Amino acid sequence: MEFVACTFDAHATPILEILNDAIVNSTALYDYKPRTIDNMVSWFAAKDVGRFPVIGAVDQRGTLMGFASYGTFRAWPAYKYSVEHSIYIHASHRGQGLGFKLMQKLIEAATAQNYHVMVGGIDVTNASSIALHERLGFTHAGTIREAGFKFGRWLDLAFYQKTLATPAIPVDG
Repeated sequence: MEFVACTFDAHATPILEILNDAIVNSTALYDYKPRTIDNMVSWFAAKDVGRFPVIGAVDQRGTLMGFASYGTFRAWPAYKYSVEHSIYIHASHRGQGLGFKLMQKLIEAATAQNYHVMVGGIDVTNASSIALHERLGFTHAGTIREAGFKFGRWLDLAFYQKTLATPAIPVDG
């Protein structure tokens, strides 16, 4: 396994496949309709503009097994040291420790970019993602009850956060 910086040309289609599987088959994404390649154009553009990494795990053949990224937590300036992350693993590679390794790489990237807080929004029924985050030192920061509605039921969204030691000298403005 190798970790790579994902690009639109090399990884948009496999990322789209992973995301669409999560949309159609799980509550990992509170979305209803599968995304298109056009959605990926704007998704990658937003990552580029914000200098947000998209870290992929590829096997020896170069096949994307999973990816992790982060982006803007909230759009107001005072949140500039906080990011909201996401991690998705291809269905055939789950349960092999890949999520843990990807999250470690993502935490390293956030630290290197001087972010202070990483936030993950996790459906409360996603026990494996919650356990993963807790193993990495994330703590429960609150739950919004009935925040979403999918598959004919209300969904509770739990927030987990990890506070990083960076930046050394935060500044206003």
